[in-house]
Amino acid sequence: MAKRSTAVRKRPRNRNWIAYLCESLVASGAMPTWEAATYLTENLFGEKPNPRLLTPANPHEVTAQFLHRLYQPLVEAASREILLPSGSMLHIFTDISLTGHSAVLVVLFLGHNTSQQLLMLDAAKAWDLVFSDAESFNAWAEERYRRLVDALRSKMTEFEEDLFKSAV
Repeated sequence: MAKRSTAVRKRPRNRNWIAYLCESLVASGAMPTWEAATYLTENLFGEKPNPRLLTPANPHEVTAQFLHRLYQPLVEAASREILLPSGSMLHIFTDISLTGHSAVLVVLFLGHNTSQQLLMLDAAKAWDLVFSDAESFNAWAEERYRRLVDALRSKMTEFEEDLFKSAV
């Protein structure tokens, strides 16, 4: 029986990132619940390429908004995992390409007079960010979340070592 409980403990947590994204859209005031659920369903599942991103009159803005809506909740969740110094903030930058990979950069600003730290650079064809099912999306989101948490841990360790060296 003990082996079984050990196996259960070693299993990775399965997050429902779609629900997390939906809640984030609602909590931020971007959309009501029903609209957020429809938005995510229409944009995350279906045929590739996602025609909703390329057909509007302002595809750059729609694509940037879509990428922010995907990555911001992941960044927010990662920042809750790691204690950040007061005055620091995480920011997402996008460089949108309608013909190739768009760049999503997550940058850590530790405060005044400190250098910015690049945590993640992700190249993504936004119109190809379409998933076959919720499980494949959750795996995609979990991978990015883990990368962010690992990068934050690494940067916080470096930051603490620098503080220790400057104090000595």
